[in-house]
Amino acid sequence: MTGVLMCILSGAAMSVQGVFNTRLSDKIGLLESNLIVQAIAVVLAAISLFWAKGSFSQIGGVNKLYLTGGVLAMVITVTVMLGIKNLSPTIAISIILVSQLAAAALIDAFGLFDSERVVFGIRKIIGLAVMIGGIILFSYKK
Repeated sequence: MTGVLMCILSGAAMSVQGVFNTRLSDKIGLLESNLIVQAIAVVLAAISLFWAKGSFSQIGGVNKLYLTGGVLAMVITVTVMLGIKNLSPTIAISIILVSQLAAAALIDAFGLFDSERVVFGIRKIIGLAVMIGGIILFSYKK
């Protein structure tokens, strides 16, 4: 149950953050707001090290590809802001969610990035198609 609650909190936080970041970028600029958002995240991450239980000494054994997460953080922040700015928050976040689900399904189906392989059958494909249909229906204007 804790995992489900964390995912609900994460999804809600991502949606609110996307709108907040977009409104900030409307006033001060896209890259300027991204810098502020990332800088605040770095400060909070540094503070959180007081409770950390891991070890930086193990970083040499990590696949170097996994170190590009910081690059992806910037890509995510900027593209979410641009999506919300050019669409509505609901449509943008809906497309983002379906894109996340499709990417996660590919990661599972092929066991990418050291993930355990999970079968992605016809029911999951139909579910994804229904979600895409829902976005189209939701964004349809009379």
